[in-house]
Amino acid sequence: MSKATNAFRVGLVQLRSARSVEPNLDAAEALIRQAAASGADYILTPENTALMELSSKSLFANTAPEDDNVALKRLGALGRELGVWLHIGSTATKLSDEKIANRSYLFAPDGALVARYDKIHMFDVDLPGGETYRESRNYQPGRTAVVAELPWGRLGLTICYDLRFPTLYRALAKAGADFISVPSAFTKQTGEAHWHILLRARAIETGCFVFAAAQGGMHEVGRATYGHSMVVSPWGEVIAEAGTEPGVVLADVDPSQVQEARRRIPSLQHDRPFDAAVPSPTRMRAAS
Repeated sequence: MSKATNAFRVGLVQLRSARSVEPNLDAAEALIRQAAASGADYILTPENTALMELSSKSLFANTAPEDDNVALKRLGALGRELGVWLHIGSTATKLSDEKIANRSYLFAPDGALVARYDKIHMFDVDLPGGETYRESRNYQPGRTAVVAELPWGRLGLTICYDLRFPTLYRALAKAGADFISVPSAFTKQTGEAHWHILLRARAIETGCFVFAAAQGGMHEVGRATYGHSMVVSPWGEVIAEAGTEPGVVLADVDPSQVQEARRRIPSLQHDRPFDAAVPSPTRMRAAS
């Protein structure tokens, strides 16, 4: 896999995180090292890298504040050792005795923490078949969109369920993002229906590369996630994709493709104001 002169290599780490932090970090470290050994310059892990837990009691018992977070200390040091841009897709960070942040962390090659992002949109859904999730019960939603500087362009940070809210992605593109990260733990059910479509749509709408590292398979908590970590080009093409097993996906990314896609379809320049939608008079008369 050869790189263009101005390209960089992306490594997506796909995990199957369980209910114990240290074994999860062991698994993540092994795959991060594999990605770095394969020439990855930027490495992204999925949502819930350090812990996949549905029990509130166990979640809080195994979560620490940022200053005392073992996952951040260990993986930040690992990124510095390997000399790569290491992006922890998300790990739980305790804010108080009542709330946790689902927080993404980006480390520079020297180990400096250069960006944080708290997941904005909470996954509160009831799926067919009895699957129920109430993320807002334990997590405090973020309020701020985040764009970080990489050597090759700007990175917009999002997490999982954010993917269903296109206004966030357009705002990131308008703020100069060339790439957007989507670390995720999509359910198998929703992933089979929407994962590929949504990732490709967000890439096409923004003219950005999309990097989506995912959880995959049946987890210790009994939750099945979809996997299929992938890199999508600004033209909406899937250029690298995993299956459902843990592993590493590599792709060489040429940032010049961002401007090329936006030149061909300059929709980011064509926003126009419009009034809020109202029922048409014809429909209103028919209903009366």
